Amino acid sequence: MNFHVLTLFPDMIRDGMNTSIIGRAMAGGFLDIEAVNIRDYAFNKHQKVDDYPYGGGAGMLMQAEPVYLAYESVEKKIGYQPRVIYLTPQGKVFNQEMAKDFAEEKDLVFLCGHYEGIDERVLEEIVTDYVSIGDYVLTGGELPAMVMMDSISRMVPGVLTNQESGETESFSGSLLEYPQYSRPEIWHEKKVPPVLLSGHHANVEAWRREQSIYRTARWRPDLLKKADLSNKEWNQIRQWRKQWKEESQKAEDKE
Repeated sequence: MNFHVLTLFPDMIRDGMNTSIIGRAMAGGFLDIEAVNIRDYAFNKHQKVDDYPYGGGAGMLMQAEPVYLAYESVEKKIGYQPRVIYLTPQGKVFNQEMAKDFAEEKDLVFLCGHYEGIDERVLEEIVTDYVSIGDYVLTGGELPAMVMMDSISRMVPGVLTNQESGETESFSGSLLEYPQYSRPEIWHEKKVPPVLLSGHHANVEAWRREQSIYRTARWRPDLLKKADLSNKEWNQIRQWRKQWKEESQKAEDKE
């Protein structure tokens, strides 16, 4: 898979994505990340790419033409019009399903804004997907782009040494990941749950499923509406909720 990042800070992308799993996948030829410097397409010796917005207002706005030319260089290179993701708080909030969808593409372009944003006309011209990583403001689109590339990469065949780990971890099936343990068997007087030492695979899977549901119900109940749960599992969630409510009430009474 090929990522093309249109940015004012190409070194930030290169330095941030050239390590760990992503760096190994790039070395192995499973991923390619190209950082395209928008300043290279400015028409002035100072490589200035921003100007004052029409109508007044605070801050500067990235101009349309340098952004368009940077995008056009990618389009000419790959020979077709790719999906272009603009990182903006106005976009749909990124999630695991979106990561899987984007991972089906051969090429993805990320457009990273700065200052007070980008001239609307070029956004209308090239952007196919408006995406946010959360309801907060950052100084630019580089960090969101790196977050998305990391997540999307894990869905690309060959990136993970064990492909199963990309499918079974947090948010798979709209459930959080179950707790995991490694050696030693006892650490700080805390023991590994006996079921994990039993060697009984069916019991281990049942325990993991229950723990995933418990964690999701406890910490991310908003995900449950998308989860495929049995009536028995919903009944168990109701029991937990009743228990948590009673525990919360006892804690308040002590105060």
